[in-house]
Amino acid sequence: MTTPALSVVVLSWNTKQLTLACLDALFGESPRHAREVIVVDNGSEDGSADAVAERFPQVRLVRNDENRLYAAGNNQGAALARGELVCTLNSDTEVRPGALDRLVDFLRANADYGAAAPRLSDPDGAVQHACQRFPTLMSALCFDSWWGSFWPGSRVVDRYLMRDFDHLSSRDVDQPPGACCMLRTAEWRELGGFDERLALFYNDVDLCKRLWAKGRRIRYVAEAEVMHHRGASTRNFARMLVVWHRNRLAYYQKHYGRLGGVWVRVCVRLRIWEEWWRIGRRNRKDPGRRRAERDFLKAKQRELWSP
Repeated sequence: MTTPALSVVVLSWNTKQLTLACLDALFGESPRHAREVIVVDNGSEDGSADAVAERFPQVRLVRNDENRLYAAGNNQGAALARGELVCTLNSDTEVRPGALDRLVDFLRANADYGAAAPRLSDPDGAVQHACQRFPTLMSALCFDSWWGSFWPGSRVVDRYLMRDFDHLSSRDVDQPPGACCMLRTAEWRELGGFDERLALFYNDVDLCKRLWAKGRRIRYVAEAEVMHHRGASTRNFARMLVVWHRNRLAYYQKHYGRLGGVWVRVCVRLRIWEEWWRIGRRNRKDPGRRRAERDFLKAKQRELWSP
């Protein structure tokens, strides 16, 4: 059996039609670099695994009994990779012809780079501004909060989200789009893949930060295009908000230490107080709805801080 140049890991959870479309795109082209496709089905209940097995028997299919979430599922797939390079690819994507070959070419030609990622586009072709700089203590305070709605907080958010970059040209970035990212398999394993303490969010940020800490650069390759249905792989996950905050806290504790964790807890409490005020403001004439929304907020707060 020919050893592939690239192993593509597709993680699927209740995205049957999107997963099939993702695989249609992968197998709908004749790549210059031999590849294998590994699909990890994370306990889907929509028949995804059976549909993949029936339509794409050439896929290496892993069936999990439960949803192991993003980091563990991708690590599970990457552990099976036989290729020189490994690419994590969300199930809500469709690679455009030649996109993955371009990433392979780039990494093979540039040994000082640890990872490469493509330009993401909406179904209508509009570019997605998905690259970001590494989060700082100030971005923890300002992102998605009142503090980021005016200067200087707005400047912090603009810098964090790289609003100064049109995403139409190739350049080095801190953190490329997580929906598709390619690394050398040996380096992925040396780094230990995704940190599974960051089960659903911030695992790609952490991996990129660890690459940069080793002196390894990361390239955003605008000439390689991948279509992406934004949020389709997570929108049905009921605990998304709570897990996002927990994973963000774990990321800051890992990279900023104990004081970083304390700071994020303060930021979260400020955001909760802000939301409490917003609920009261928008429901001034409806005390029943105000009470219901605040009860929901309190329940989420208890869930967030529970062990």
